[in-house]
Amino acid sequence: MKLTRVLLVAFTFAFLASCTNDDNENVSKGNYDNGVFILNEGNSSGNSSVSFLGEDLTTFKQDVYGAENPGDFFGLYVQSIFFDGDKAYVIAGGSNVINVVNRYTFKLLAKIETGLITPRYGVVKNGKAYVTNANTYGGTSGNTDDFVAVIDLATNKVESKINLNATANRIVLEGDKLYITEPYNSDKVLVVNTTTKALETPITVGSSANTMEVKNGVLYVLAAPYGSASKIVKVKLSDKSVTEVVFPTALTDAGNLDIYGSKIYFTKDTGVYSMDITATQPSDKPIFNYSSTSQYGVMYGFAVENDKIYIADGGDFASNSKAYVYSLTGTLQKEVTVGVGPNGFYFNN
Repeated sequence: MKLTRVLLVAFTFAFLASCTNDDNENVSKGNYDNGVFILNEGNSSGNSSVSFLGEDLTTFKQDVYGAENPGDFFGLYVQSIFFDGDKAYVIAGGSNVINVVNRYTFKLLAKIETGLITPRYGVVKNGKAYVTNANTYGGTSGNTDDFVAVIDLATNKVESKINLNATANRIVLEGDKLYITEPYNSDKVLVVNTTTKALETPITVGSSANTMEVKNGVLYVLAAPYGSASKIVKVKLSDKSVTEVVFPTALTDAGNLDIYGSKIYFTKDTGVYSMDITATQPSDKPIFNYSSTSQYGVMYGFAVENDKIYIADGGDFASNSKAYVYSLTGTLQKEVTVGVGPNGFYFNN
C-alpha cells in the first residue's frame, strides 16, 4: 500500500513536470515568433517597412515596425536584417542607421546612428557586428573607400572600422573569417580576419560575384557577368582551392543563390532552378516560373527554407507589391501583399 502510494505520487509529479516543460516549450516569445520577416526596401518617399508571415502561412501583418513603433521614422531604403540572440538589427542604408529591435515583438530598443556610411549587410561574431559600408559612389575613390564597421553590441557603438581598399556588398561569416563580395567593381572575394581585423589574400572568382553561402567548409559564390556565362564558384576554405560549375548559355544572367538540403537553388528572370550540390552542370529547365508584376520582369527577393520557396516581386517600386510561397515542386501555397520593393526574407525560428 505505502509503496503504491509513493509510486503514484512520484508519477504525478513527473507528469506535472513534463506538462510544465511542454507548456514552456510551446509558449510564444512574441507576436512574431516562428515565421519570416519580409523586408520592403521602399523608395525615396520613406515608405520602407517589414512584413511578417507566420510559419503556418495564415498569420500575416503588412507593416510590423509601424504597428509596434508608431511615429518612429524607420529610415530610407531598408537593406537587410541580421540577428543576435533575441535582437534583430535592421539596416536602413539610405539613412545611415541600424534599428535595433526585439526580434519577437519588434519593439524598438535602440538606434545605431554614427560611424555608418551607406551600410549594407551585417554578421555577428563574439558580441561584435561586422557591417559592410558602401561609403561613396562614383569616381576613383568610390571603388576603393568601402569599409567594414565593427560595432560593439553591448553599447551599440561603432568602435572601429576596417578599410577594404575595395568595394563591398554582401558578407558571410565562417569561423573567424569574413567573406565579402561586390558584384560590379571586383573579380575577387575579400577575406577579413576578425581576430586581427586585417585583410588577408583575396580569392579570385571572376566578375559579378554576388550572392554566396557556406556549406560544409565550401564557399559557394554565384557569379553572373553581363553577356557571359553564369557560374557557381566553389572555394574550399581550408586551402582556398577553386572549382567552377559553368552554366549553359540559356542560363546567362542567373541570380539569387540559396542552398537547401543537398540542392543549390537559383533564379533567372521569373524562373526558379535547382541542381544537386555535387552536379557538374544544372538543367536549363526551371522547376517553375511565376507571373511577375515587376517592371523589370525579375524577382527582387528569394529564399528557400522549411521545404518552401519564397519569392518577392519588386513591382514598380512605387506601390505595394507581392510575395509568394511555393512548394519545392512549384505549387503556389500563399500570396500576400507586402510593402514597396520587397527585397529579402529573414526567418525568425
